[in-house]
Amino acid sequence: MEVGSLPVELWRVILAYLPLPDLGRCCQVCRAWRELILSLDNTRWRQLCLGCSECRHPNWPSQPHQEPASWRDALKQHALSTRTWTQNGPELQSSACLHFFRRRKDRRVWHVGSGCEFETLRGALGVVGPYDRVVLHPGVYEEQAELVLKVPVELVGLGRLGEVALLVCMDQQCPTARLCNLVFMPPWFSTVVYKTSWGHVQLDNCNFEGAQLQVRGPGSCQARFCSFSQGSSAHLLGVVLSLMDSCDFSGSDTASVTVEGPPVSERNWACKHLVALARTFPSCGVSGSNSPPSGPLPGSTGGNQPPGSNVKKELVSIEDWQRRNGVDAACQGTVIESWSDGDRSEGEEENQDGGGINNTKKTLKLDYKIPCDHHGLSHLLRPRPDGSMPLVSSPDPPSLAPEPLTFQQELDRDPEAQMLAASTLGCFLRRCLFREGKGGVHVSNYGQARLEGNVFRGLNYAVRCIQNSTIVMLRNEVCECRASGIFLRLSAQGLIAENNIHSNGEAGLDIRKGANPIILCNRIHSGLRSGVVVLGNGKGSIRSNQIYNNKEAGVYILFSGNPVVSGNHIFQGQAAGIAINENGRGMITENVIKENQWGGVDIRRGGDPILKNNYICYGYSDGVVVGERGRGLIEGNHVYCNKGCGVWERPREHGGQLARAGRDWWRSRQWGERRGLEGERREGQENLNEEGELFAWESDLDSEDERHSARRAISVALVESNCMSYNGAVGLYVKSSGITVEKDCRVELRGNGIYKNCGHGVSFCGNGQILENDVVGNRGYGIQVLGGADIKVMRNRVQPAQGCGVAVLGPVKGVVHDNVLFQGHPGNKKELLHMDAANENCVLRNNSVLRHNQSCTSALPWVLENPPPRPLASSPSGLSSSQYPSRLGISMTTRISATVESGCHNGSMFCSIL
Repeated sequence: MEVGSLPVELWRVILAYLPLPDLGRCCQVCRAWRELILSLDNTRWRQLCLGCSECRHPNWPSQPHQEPASWRDALKQHALSTRTWTQNGPELQSSACLHFFRRRKDRRVWHVGSGCEFETLRGALGVVGPYDRVVLHPGVYEEQAELVLKVPVELVGLGRLGEVALLVCMDQQCPTARLCNLVFMPPWFSTVVYKTSWGHVQLDNCNFEGAQLQVRGPGSCQARFCSFSQGSSAHLLGVVLSLMDSCDFSGSDTASVTVEGPPVSERNWACKHLVALARTFPSCGVSGSNSPPSGPLPGSTGGNQPPGSNVKKELVSIEDWQRRNGVDAACQGTVIESWSDGDRSEGEEENQDGGGINNTKKTLKLDYKIPCDHHGLSHLLRPRPDGSMPLVSSPDPPSLAPEPLTFQQELDRDPEAQMLAASTLGCFLRRCLFREGKGGVHVSNYGQARLEGNVFRGLNYAVRCIQNSTIVMLRNEVCECRASGIFLRLSAQGLIAENNIHSNGEAGLDIRKGANPIILCNRIHSGLRSGVVVLGNGKGSIRSNQIYNNKEAGVYILFSGNPVVSGNHIFQGQAAGIAINENGRGMITENVIKENQWGGVDIRRGGDPILKNNYICYGYSDGVVVGERGRGLIEGNHVYCNKGCGVWERPREHGGQLARAGRDWWRSRQWGERRGLEGERREGQENLNEEGELFAWESDLDSEDERHSARRAISVALVESNCMSYNGAVGLYVKSSGITVEKDCRVELRGNGIYKNCGHGVSFCGNGQILENDVVGNRGYGIQVLGGADIKVMRNRVQPAQGCGVAVLGPVKGVVHDNVLFQGHPGNKKELLHMDAANENCVLRNNSVLRHNQSCTSALPWVLENPPPRPLASSPSGLSSSQYPSRLGISMTTRISATVESGCHNGSMFCSIL
């Protein structure tokens, strides 16, 4: 009969009466019939899928109210999984068509229950033949000794789930078995209710209550739509491959799933079928990490989103940010005037009283002739249509901060991550729900596991991977854990990608003791402490993640942690964007670090990172803070629009003065609050461990010689090729007189672009050199040198907004020569080059001072050329971030050639900034 002979609506009513086999036959008639049958997805196919007693809703347990993409596909997946356990047998190579006649025609069905053939399960198992079905009628079946399955058998509970309960302990000693619609409870003599050491077991729609499932390799397991409650768990020991799909784990006393030991070399017959079945799984319905964080994931708890955040939204314009934060033309932002240790000179007092940077009542119309908004940073400019980069002197404005790479883009450039993403590891958990218990998944002792599309909620920890184990986590949700969400220890490794990790009591990810994972394209947010913590010699590659709205640092590196942190967006944190201290290291490159309450990057207490080519902007405090004993390499960063300093290197002695009156009070008070909070953090660092036990960190660190090498003082702080602009206070503040500095220790500022900061361009209180910088448009001094500094200021180009170009205040020693100073606007009558009259130890020579020529209106505007505006496009070091190994953090001791001849008291406070 032709399809067109009846209305489609009538055909659908007729076909709704057909059973599943007849629907399949109708699909094979012709194309028109196939399309008609497929159109029944939301009617007949849905009815057949939900009417199957062997499975539950396709999106159970995490999203039971969400419709699947196709009910027919869900039923197809169920049919494929149901047949897996019977596919054991020799392959017929000579005649493949005989494969269709392998079904046993003499398969029998045995009934067990009151009034049936057998009243006990043991009696039925004594007579069953291979692949027979044993149907258990409603009731409770208890055995006082262990049952042994010696032939393949199928045990099916009759009625609704929960009406058939087994208090037994089964030992499978046959190639395959299937258990369906049963409730397992532990007998009096054992908590292990089912175990197999070489066969394959399939569990469909079963409940485990206070019981344990145990599978040893080469044995294998496939569990679907099962519940593990009241302390139940699954232990997989040395398994080659097992699948657990759409299972519910709750109320665990330890880990709900434990994967232990390397996969054994021997494989059972089911492995190839399980691999094929795993590859047929459709993609998970959990959203990836590249969706904007303004809304929760579908079907997830979502977590707290940052107010008004949208990562797809480009950065606001500089003018809008200045107006919104009060640092417009009247310079309402926070300006560093004097410091709490009372070392301001009389010359500085006189300048500030006479209309220096504190004179905010008069609005100035600046007459800039130097295009300081166009810095010539070719690596920050938009590519041309042909893919090439613009010239260094291109007038095009700098591009906005880059977006994180997508997961596919990361895989394309990282073969190791690509291999892990495509692999099927020992235990495959998919679309499971882990809730309200102690632990989710524990992988140890070279174990292997793959987690995809699961939800972990309300646990002590979600995933713990230790002892050289490997884990792959894709598109999971990890939330509301009482400790950290994901722990990696003891040389663990793997791939953690496109997960939503939020609202955890401690860190979202905790990496330590040599663990070295690849962490890509995750959303890590709304944590009660840090987003990612790397410590105790932890490593890892943390790339293209969105890390935001965490109460502590977005990324916290300490105790010799040494990760690669690259291409992330770290924003709206309630503390620092990235914090490195307690001898933490790491390579931090090409990140966007913005809108954080504390410093964008905070380095102190032996922190020694490489900080390169980052965007550090729109922060509510300083861009980069180098505190006491902080070190590192800072090169080619774009630091702008921060309310505080661009880069602040200022060690502080313990017990120093923390506050004083005046407009400077807020910053000293802020430092005091930071110190107090960090003290609390240090006291609570033991809580970083999920068990609460106290670790002796010395056992995690390097050998004694390596520790001395890692903490070795660096004699030269080199600040080179950075762009620091539009910050609310000083562009760069360096102070080394706060502690005793030994001979030959100094600070060098070289090749930086320091533009349009609301305080001084450079405020320098230490020893060293200021070489070949462009200091333009800053509202205070261009370069301020004060105190007892011993310094060289050479070959700089300086144009202040309203103060002096170069001011030498107090008993400064050194030379100021070969600098070019431009007048900011015609109304600025201050000296462009000023030195206290009483100073006899500083030499001024060969400096050029250029002022406006009022009589010549046709004069060409001043420009920064030969060289073009700094920082220059190419780094003097000649090394780009792409030349570094993607997963290897580099110790700073391999990058610094200077040595300390006599050491420094209290450790070096210097930072090597290239």
